[in-house]
Amino acid sequence: MNAIQLRQLFRDQFGYEEGVRIFFAPGRVNLIGEHTDYNGGYVFPAALTYGTWAAAAPSTSRMYRFASANFPSTATCTVTEELLYREEDDWANYPKGVLKELLQIAGLEGAEKFMGADVLYYGNIPNGAGLSSSASIELVTGLALSKLADFDIPMMGLVEIGQKAENRFVGVNCGIMDQFAVGMGRENHAMVLKCDTLKFRYVPLEIDGYKLVITNTNKRRGLADSKYNERRAQCEEGLSIIQQQLPLVRNLGDVSLAEWEKVHHYIEDDVIHRRVEHVIKENERVLAATKCLQDNDLYEFGARMKQSHISLRDLYEVTGFELDTLFEEASKVEGCVGTRMTGAGFGGCSVSLVKEEAVDEFKEKVAKNYSEKTGLEPIFYVCEIGDGAKEIMYMGE
Repeated sequence: MNAIQLRQLFRDQFGYEEGVRIFFAPGRVNLIGEHTDYNGGYVFPAALTYGTWAAAAPSTSRMYRFASANFPSTATCTVTEELLYREEDDWANYPKGVLKELLQIAGLEGAEKFMGADVLYYGNIPNGAGLSSSASIELVTGLALSKLADFDIPMMGLVEIGQKAENRFVGVNCGIMDQFAVGMGRENHAMVLKCDTLKFRYVPLEIDGYKLVITNTNKRRGLADSKYNERRAQCEEGLSIIQQQLPLVRNLGDVSLAEWEKVHHYIEDDVIHRRVEHVIKENERVLAATKCLQDNDLYEFGARMKQSHISLRDLYEVTGFELDTLFEEASKVEGCVGTRMTGAGFGGCSVSLVKEEAVDEFKEKVAKNYSEKTGLEPIFYVCEIGDGAKEIMYMGE
């Protein structure tokens, strides 16, 4: 869908198109570093060219109307009422949560700028696939509403607003990686990010001769009602035990492998032990994989991807039959040098590094064998790495 078509849909929905501006926020793929973000560790995400567009226009009604080209439900709220999560508002709870955070930051004086707006969303991220459709909605909403209100806020501020909206309003205790990657992405680059300090650097994603292939299991997963919050609580329990021995440690992302070897026996519960071991070793894998990429050693990078999936399967236990089947079938294809689940798990997607000439073979073999074993039809996305959230300034963009 291009900007002209989106404007037409906006006119169909709201009855006018004067003053409409177009904004975009991507989805993201995490190449390695899973379930380390909320533990203060390292992650290695990149923004996709798939994402969420928002056609938005200001109003003076003090009313915000949210509609979507993807879903039939709509939502309306005003800045004069208390913004509350409502189950019937479904996807629109994300923009409502962002609006609430914007108003809180603006304060009494700044809130006068938020006079109302009409917003129509369109997204081509598979919903519930683990590519951060929620963070994409949050960032495109924050950017659109702040720009329409002429309320100046840096991108990192919008990133933090998106995370707070998901934590406080929607009730998902997520880390900041998704919103960060969506807001701060750069074309043809991944980002190595330390999630507690937000220190990061861009790393060129130079994979000439290879393609990143995202495969959707087509098993829907809901982050809020998955085992996500349970895993986070288990990590916090493990951290509290470690801190009794290493009082200067702030989070699991601070614990080195050498330190883990010294203190791991203090965690007697086998489940907690496995959760913590995954996080600490995954953290080290991110740094090792980043160096492999910088050294242009894609085979070693791919090996780290596979190690990550095995750890997520055996130690963190967030993969499940469908993702494990994808992993097994992808690993059998000779041209696939690396593959792993990406996202929170329990369904969603895998990401694979595949030789360009083997992509068709990869799709054919994986689809056939996966379908035979699961009864589900996978969907493949050969991905390009794009920019973070932005306003679309001209019609052809």
